[in-house]
Amino acid sequence: MKIYFAPLEGITDEIYRRVHFELFGGPDRYFIPFISPTQHFTFSSREQKAMSPEENRGIPVIPQVLTKNPEHFNEMAGRLRDFGYPEVNLNAGCPSGTVTAKGKGSGMLRDKNALRAFLDEVFSKCPLPVSVKTRIGYESPDEWNEIVDIYKDYPFSEIILHMRTREEYYKGRPHIELVENAMNAFSCPVVYNGDVFYAEDAEDVLTRFPSLSGLMLGRGLIANPALTRVLKGGKAATRAELKAFHDKLYRRYLEAWPKNAVIGHMCEIMVYMSCMYENPHKLLKALRKSKDLPAYEDAAERILSEMPLRENPGFDLMVLKK
Repeated sequence: MKIYFAPLEGITDEIYRRVHFELFGGPDRYFIPFISPTQHFTFSSREQKAMSPEENRGIPVIPQVLTKNPEHFNEMAGRLRDFGYPEVNLNAGCPSGTVTAKGKGSGMLRDKNALRAFLDEVFSKCPLPVSVKTRIGYESPDEWNEIVDIYKDYPFSEIILHMRTREEYYKGRPHIELVENAMNAFSCPVVYNGDVFYAEDAEDVLTRFPSLSGLMLGRGLIANPALTRVLKGGKAATRAELKAFHDKLYRRYLEAWPKNAVIGHMCEIMVYMSCMYENPHKLLKALRKSKDLPAYEDAAERILSEMPLRENPGFDLMVLKK
């Protein structure tokens, strides 16, 4: 079974990927959060770092591209091929309003004719194999059959299914019952994505659909950085490992980013990782209020060193809302 690390914009950047790979490893592929090419192919420093072969050397990474323009997609794929990447992933899943309003991400699913025209052009000229990470519709799960009928006409190298619509965002349970028709329709490998937070979740999905090629983990793997290892039969994360992971991330970001940006970014990561600990809410409150490095370091150290580990840790919205 393959396990992929989902691209979470704003979290799984090149620093995070490198440190996770060095200390935990496990994922068969790390997906680079989307690169969005412009007409003149100018990129932000963040995007340049994200797709730099040097930054990703030795890590099994796949770049993801966000665009509704097939010429931009194919041109970007050519550049990625020249960098040495073996595949390009199409983002047809991002639910962000600023993205979908432009017809990108899961916004591509709103106009089925435009989606087909895009794929016609991409597959006639793209210099790399193309995979897609998709949602099952824009407004309703009832759209899924039509989307399946479109996707099955193209030679995708792989299809990664997030079983929610754009309108559902990350709310409610994924429509796992709709995986079956995809498994029957697609000749390429199919990977499942959506609310795999615990080993039991993975077991449930794979028992129900044993022909799946693998699983893509997102929030569950941010919350529990050892989750891939656990799913492959390895040991759970120890307190010492979690502290070493935090400390190495923290040092790397301090070397690369302004201090204020580091505090906000590390707070976001620690909110996810707090799911590993029993009753971290009081210290999380102090962490979120930290305005300088000493205040952040004190709150983070207390969570990492004082809070007992949960018996079965994993991403849990109810834990975070308390």
